[in-house]
Amino acid sequence: MEELYDVIILGGGPAGLTAGLYAGRGGLKTLLLEKGQDGGQIALTAELENYPGQLLEGETGLSLAGRMTEQCRRFGVERAADTIRSVRLDGPVKELTGERGTYRSRAVILATGAAPRPIGCENEARFVGQGISFCATCDGALFRGLEVYVAGGGDSAVEEAVYLTRFARKVTVIHRRDRLRAARSIQERAFANPKVAFLWDSVVVRAEGTDVLEAITVKNVKTGALSTLRADPADGMLGLFGFTGYTPNTGLFTGQLALEEGYISTGEDMSAGLPGVFAAGDVRRKSLRQVVTACADGAVAAVAAERYLQAL
Repeated sequence: MEELYDVIILGGGPAGLTAGLYAGRGGLKTLLLEKGQDGGQIALTAELENYPGQLLEGETGLSLAGRMTEQCRRFGVERAADTIRSVRLDGPVKELTGERGTYRSRAVILATGAAPRPIGCENEARFVGQGISFCATCDGALFRGLEVYVAGGGDSAVEEAVYLTRFARKVTVIHRRDRLRAARSIQERAFANPKVAFLWDSVVVRAEGTDVLEAITVKNVKTGALSTLRADPADGMLGLFGFTGYTPNTGLFTGQLALEEGYISTGEDMSAGLPGVFAAGDVRRKSLRQVVTACADGAVAAVAAERYLQAL
């Protein structure tokens, strides 16, 4: 018979690791399931600057995640590497079935995160964290004084383009249409900003560089013409931010939990609509997706799970 845990945490990003820390420290028999390396999206971040209490020099997403993992281990959290293929969340015992086994618990915390929709250009994966980013709040300051491009034309893309002007020398919005989709008030702020430029009817088709992003190739969708935009030699690199939306990793939960635009709807205590089921981090519907908010979610979810178990 499979071992029965008090709580299983699905996902090893900041939300899941913080949930593990709080659950383990609370004396719960805890299993953390993660298919890859711990850290989630922050594992792709070459440098962190806005997490309270981080190392002031040389802090990377991986280094922070590594210390979080060690904290979980210190408080007895077990870890298994597996890709979960199905879940059963109703009933008093939750069951998660993966490629390597089946895992059972009385409570579960879903921290599967959300993935930025890719820009869709050649060599994109190679330069993520080396010039390509999907989070202006996380990485904008790393491009201080450089030239930056933003792919997208909706509210998020235009808002983040304006935000990036705090750091970048120039920000160019690359949009596949000849007009923005963003709200009029957001458009007006962008058009009024002298550091924001626009490249219409265009998409990014290729990223280039040796170690960092040094050039992008842009295609005009109406004429098919290609143009290459290169970094100033004095800069050595340029930035490319993608803001075409996020895709929450909630496919496993469809039909079992209430989803809003794919995200899990939760209460203030991170409860997800079924007894003993909680969600934390980017997988849930929320207004700000940052490491610090993911950690807060994880702490709240773990405490709520502990209280749920005490009441049984």
